[in-house]
Amino acid sequence: MPTAPSSNPLRWRDLPHPVVAGLISVLVNYGGTFILVFQAAKVAGLSPELTASWVWSISIGVGVSGIVLSWVSRAPVITAWSTPAAAFLVTAMATTPYAEAIGAYLVSAAAFVLLGLSGWFDRLIRLIPAGIAAGLLAGILLQFGVGAFGGMAIDPWLTGLLIVAYAIFKRCCPRYAVVGILVLGLGLLLLQDRADLSGLQLQLAAPVFTMPVFTLNALLSVALPLFLITLTGQYMPGMLVLRNDGFTVSANPIVTLTGLGSLLMAPFGSHAFNVAAITAAICTGPEAHDDPSKRWIAGIAAGLFYVLVGVFGLTLAAVFMALPANFITTLAGLALLGTIGGSLASAMADAKTREAALMTFLAASANITLLGIGGAFWGLVIGLLAYAVLNGQWPTRAAPAAATPLPTAIHTKSP
Repeated sequence: MPTAPSSNPLRWRDLPHPVVAGLISVLVNYGGTFILVFQAAKVAGLSPELTASWVWSISIGVGVSGIVLSWVSRAPVITAWSTPAAAFLVTAMATTPYAEAIGAYLVSAAAFVLLGLSGWFDRLIRLIPAGIAAGLLAGILLQFGVGAFGGMAIDPWLTGLLIVAYAIFKRCCPRYAVVGILVLGLGLLLLQDRADLSGLQLQLAAPVFTMPVFTLNALLSVALPLFLITLTGQYMPGMLVLRNDGFTVSANPIVTLTGLGSLLMAPFGSHAFNVAAITAAICTGPEAHDDPSKRWIAGIAAGLFYVLVGVFGLTLAAVFMALPANFITTLAGLALLGTIGGSLASAMADAKTREAALMTFLAASANITLLGIGGAFWGLVIGLLAYAVLNGQWPTRAAPAAATPLPTAIHTKSP
C-alpha cells in the first residue's frame, strides 16, 4: 500500500542528509560528466556566449523539472542531462551545423513528449522483473564502487583517508557517513591547495536563442540517435533506479514533463534532459535518509543546486570541475555502496530470477557497446532473454501497484 507523504511530518533534522545527497549528486554530475558538454561545444566551434547558454539552459531545465517532479510526487525524482547523448554529440557536432543540431534537439524532445503521452514506456517498465532490474542497477553502478577503491593507486592518501573515514563514520554515526567524508575531503583539498579556483570570475549566464533549422540529414544522424540513446541509456535505467528503491512513480508524466522542458530549452542549446540514473541512486537510497518518505527532499535540493549553477553559468560549473577527478570518483563510489549492496541482495533474493539477474549484472558490468547503444540497454536485453530461456516464458506484466499515480509515489519498502 502507498504511504501518504503527510504520515511522517517533516522536521528540521530531516534536512541535512537529503540536502547533502542532492549536493553530491550534482557534484558528481558536473565534476564527472559535464566535461562532455564543453568538448561537444568546442568541436562545434561555439562561442563562449553560446557555450554559456548551453550551460544555462540545461542546468535550469533539469533543476526546475526535478523540483516540480519531486514536489508533486514526494519522491526523489532526479533529472539530469543525457550523458551518453553528450558523448555522442562530441562526434556528431563535428559534421552537423549548430542550427541543424538545435532542430534535431526539438524533434527528439517532441518524440519524448509523444512517448510520455502514449503511456507505452510505463507499460514496458512494468514488464521487467524486480530481480532483473536490481541486477541491472548493480551492474551499472559497479564501476563506481570499484572506482572508489581504484583511486588508491592514483592518490593513496586522499582515497585511503576517505575510505577509512567512511568506515569509522558508518561504525560511530552511520547517518552522517557521507556528510562526513564530503566535509573531510573538501577540507583536506583546501588545506593542500589542490582545488584550483584561480582565475574564476563570478558572472551571470545569459541565454542566447538560436533559430532551429530542420534537415533530413540532422533528423537521421542526430535526432534519431539522440532519442534512442537517451531512452535506453537514461530513461530506462533511471526509472529502474526509482523502482528498485521502492518509489513506484509512473514513467508517463516524467517522460512527458522532461520532454516538454527539453522542447522549451532546446533553442538555447540544451541537447536533452531526462530522469537521472547513476546520480539518482545517490538520492533514492538509504544514505539520503533512513525514512523513504523523506528522500524527496534530495530531489528538491538537487534541483535548487542545478538552478544555482545555471544562473551563474560557467562559473560554478568550473568550480565543480576544478575538484580533483579522484575525489569525485571516490566520493561517488562510497555514496553508492549501500545502493550497490542492496541491489545485489535484491537481485539474488528470488530463486526464479537469480541466474538471469546474475547474467544481467555481469552483462551490465561489462558495459557492452553495440550499434552505438550503451551497456545498460544490452545488459537488460541479455537479462530478459536469459529469463525467457530459463523460465520458458517472457516476463508478465507486474501487479497494478507498480502503476501508482504520481502524487502517491512512495511504496512501503524498507531501505
